[in-house]
Amino acid sequence: MPTAISPLAPASFPDMPPVAGVRLAAAAAGIRYAGRTDVLLAVFDPGTSVAGVLTRSKCPSAPVDWCRARLPAGSASALVVNSGNANAFTGRSGKAATAMTADIAAAAVGCKPDRVFLASTGVIGEPLDAQKFADVMERLAAEVAPGGWDTAAKAITTTDTFPKGAAAMVRFGATAVTICGIAKGAGMIAPDMGTLLAFVFTDAPIAPAVLRGLVRDGVEDTFNAVTIDGDTSTSDTLLAFATGAAALRGVEKITRASDPRLPAFRKSFNAVLADLAEQVARDGEGARKLVEIVVEGARSKHSARRIALSIANSPLVKTAIAGEDANWGRVVMAVGKAGEPADRDRLSIWFNGIRVAHKGARDPAYDEAAVSAAMKKPEIALKVALGLGKGRDRVLTCDLTKEYVAINGDYRS
Repeated sequence: MPTAISPLAPASFPDMPPVAGVRLAAAAAGIRYAGRTDVLLAVFDPGTSVAGVLTRSKCPSAPVDWCRARLPAGSASALVVNSGNANAFTGRSGKAATAMTADIAAAAVGCKPDRVFLASTGVIGEPLDAQKFADVMERLAAEVAPGGWDTAAKAITTTDTFPKGAAAMVRFGATAVTICGIAKGAGMIAPDMGTLLAFVFTDAPIAPAVLRGLVRDGVEDTFNAVTIDGDTSTSDTLLAFATGAAALRGVEKITRASDPRLPAFRKSFNAVLADLAEQVARDGEGARKLVEIVVEGARSKHSARRIALSIANSPLVKTAIAGEDANWGRVVMAVGKAGEPADRDRLSIWFNGIRVAHKGARDPAYDEAAVSAAMKKPEIALKVALGLGKGRDRVLTCDLTKEYVAINGDYRS
């Protein structure tokens, strides 16, 4: 497992205020590693709305199936997250483990099992011993308290090198509401509706149907625009919880997508998602470069996204960036294989603002020394202009280093 913190990590974990109606606790249950905090319990006030997006993988984990069956009700009382074991590809025992976990948590916090949401991350294919939750759940339920986001974020990590959190405040008239989010993710990341695990909490009073729309739309240009290695996890889960506690301070419930207060809230909600998504890219396994890929001049946004992902998921592009080589030939390859409209003779490419290729050939002003210096920076902006239309999109990724191979070669040991 990695020990060094990613060089792209934020300087510190953000200062995140408590969210009214949310109480947290974490413990070491020995899910996979002894002495490592690996279980998170979140308990919510009555009336909490929930919405989420889950992996589109055809081989989802048992917790994903559990959440998918319960999200339509739109109501939550608790969340249990464990790291160390994904409870994926575990057959009937995996299904039984989710039911047992929900029963244990429900008994500890005093709610119905169907109001307990579950998420697991870690090794695939190994049975999860749900009895380990029973050993810590009553203590967790007794210890839950407001705040503690740093501890909560650490409890859900696997190969992450730093905990990930983000927060925002929004004013509804004279009253401020809070949005806080935590996430984990470092490998097996090409999210298809969520990231590996992400949880967002707010005290805003928002009806489940409205919250669903916020989450569905919010992931599109945040988590769904991040890729580490092109591999969509069996466990992708993003859940948002709205406790409604701000109603006690005079904030009326948002029940319609047309509510005039919603745009300001959406902007801050999306900012939290975007912050978390970028932190995931910054913590890609073995990453040394954060790479922003912008494709413009495409026939459509959809086309630009597909081309950007083709570039971002190319091992040849990613290893060239790791080697600090502005190899535009590999970018041309990735554009050409994307299966989207492109014209070689209109194509232009930039690395960190320096145009290296123009109209199907090397840029006449190309300066190897200047480009080499630019490629040594920890953040790389790669732009591609297709010259075909107005479609534009942006994707975040990281480089591909020897450390990625080392981490994944030893993952189950």
